[in-house]
Amino acid sequence: MDLIAELEWRGLLYDASEGVRDALAAGPVTGYIGFDPTAASLHVGSLLPILLLARLQRAGHLPIALVGGGTGLIGDPSGKTQERMLLTLEQVDVNLAGIRAQLERFLDFHAPRNPARIVNNADWLRPLELIPFLRDVGKHFTVNYMVAKESVKRRLEGDEGISFTEFSYMLLMAYDYVVLFDRFTCTLQMGGSDQWGNITAGMDLIRKLRGGKAHGIVSPLVTTSAGTKFGKSEAGTIWLDAKLTSPFRFYQFWLNVDDRDVVRYLKFFTFKTRDEIDELARAAVDRPDRREAQRALARTVTAMVHGDDHVARAERAAGVLFSDDLASASVDDVLMVLEDAPSSDIVMPPDGLTVVDLLTATKLAASKSEAVRLVKGNGVYVNNVRANDERARLTTAQAIGGQVFVLRKGRRDQHVVRITR
Repeated sequence: MDLIAELEWRGLLYDASEGVRDALAAGPVTGYIGFDPTAASLHVGSLLPILLLARLQRAGHLPIALVGGGTGLIGDPSGKTQERMLLTLEQVDVNLAGIRAQLERFLDFHAPRNPARIVNNADWLRPLELIPFLRDVGKHFTVNYMVAKESVKRRLEGDEGISFTEFSYMLLMAYDYVVLFDRFTCTLQMGGSDQWGNITAGMDLIRKLRGGKAHGIVSPLVTTSAGTKFGKSEAGTIWLDAKLTSPFRFYQFWLNVDDRDVVRYLKFFTFKTRDEIDELARAAVDRPDRREAQRALARTVTAMVHGDDHVARAERAAGVLFSDDLASASVDDVLMVLEDAPSSDIVMPPDGLTVVDLLTATKLAASKSEAVRLVKGNGVYVNNVRANDERARLTTAQAIGGQVFVLRKGRRDQHVVRITR
């Protein structure tokens, strides 16, 4: 596979160094991407660089995932308007363990010809001594050169400025490239377009220190057609860790992608072929109400991150959410679908409670008189079934699995009632 042609078709090639296509065509190349351990999990914004490494491997090259156990203690100023909070050594090490496990889902570390590697720049950055580093590395960079880089220039133009700590980040990244060049004959670094200055700094340092030729490839930063930051939802960041973002909510994030973005995201975040994506693009135009392209995107990405079982469960749970009656649903599915909804624990008397009692107990109605008006106005649902009698009593036998009621006021206000003994 011609990696450059593949990236061009997918819209993933923002810039590349001169001669990189010939270098890739000449034989297996070792390339890397760095991942900052700023949290215990990567998020959907990290998927693009992860898949860049996977595409590199599928094209027959050798990928290295560099986790920043050293640079993570400094913080990358790229794309930031103010300095990051510095992490402790212990925080970085905990975060690294979570990130390693996630990367292993995408890269083949046992491939016979081109196995992937994970390396930690803490191995060489934490033992560094300042004076030798300044003599051996710092002398090759003028302040003029560093200030001209976009990531630094933007910070200097802002009100916050840039600390010497973050200003040194470029030198550490460049040094990473030299170490990987020495240890693994690594001659390619990839990343987002905001990393171009750091990547070219590393290429320059390899040329000055080793007389070697190194390359860089960067992809565009992902945005939405609506102009919002990719990877955010109303509930916040969409993480790859199932404990931080449930597989159901992860699936729903992709299912709800805007029609204007879905084909682009199929190219970015899946390995589907040109023919497959063209067919889905036609379906998006001809049958937009079916959301076939979004469904394919959600299924594919969720399967890659969480596995096929979680895709099936997410789709079953989505069916639960929109079913006419939740009575036959499982308690686990209901709680998963409504994990972000307000909830209450209520002791249910043997003879049950009226829907009016539940509406007031859960604060969906401010008073019993308001609750009665809501029921008479056909605005209340219990387990997705309209409540039409304010005097009817609800008992444990009518609860989902004998444990849960889902109350809904109007179209959106939902409340989960968990029955306690």
